[in-house]
Amino acid sequence: MEKITSFTIDHIHLRPGVYVSRKDSVGVEVVTTFDLRFTHPNVEPAMENAAMHAIEHLAATYLRNEESWKEKVLYFGPMGCRTGFYLLLKGDLESVEIISLLKNCFSFIRDFSGEIPGATERDCGNFRDMNLPVAKWWSRKYLEEVLENISYDNTHYPE
Repeated sequence: MEKITSFTIDHIHLRPGVYVSRKDSVGVEVVTTFDLRFTHPNVEPAMENAAMHAIEHLAATYLRNEESWKEKVLYFGPMGCRTGFYLLLKGDLESVEIISLLKNCFSFIRDFSGEIPGATERDCGNFRDMNLPVAKWWSRKYLEEVLENISYDNTHYPE
């Protein structure tokens, strides 16, 4: 079998960033998959499941309610390697076009207080596995270290 696209990325030189992972045609629409990389793979520790789960609930809620973008949001969820998230949006987009959206989203998570949306037995299959304080920590780190200092090197995959 052919190696899938995400397994062809140089994870040795990959740093935290906002990357276009792929673009797919679905009928007449283009779907852009973004790689929101939070950690330096195989160097920094992987993210904790409970923090990722809290980020997933909060980011998905924010993105699907954000007035300018909600009609374009198809999916937000964790990477299996626990180094970041995938965001799928309708449209032929580039990383720089979503930086403001991501800043707002992760500021929302960093500043969030209260009950995590959907974190109930009725609404979630693993509702007890959430860690809001660590989710807030990761969101602040991603904002400060990546989104506030975005550059070519963390918006284009290493060669």
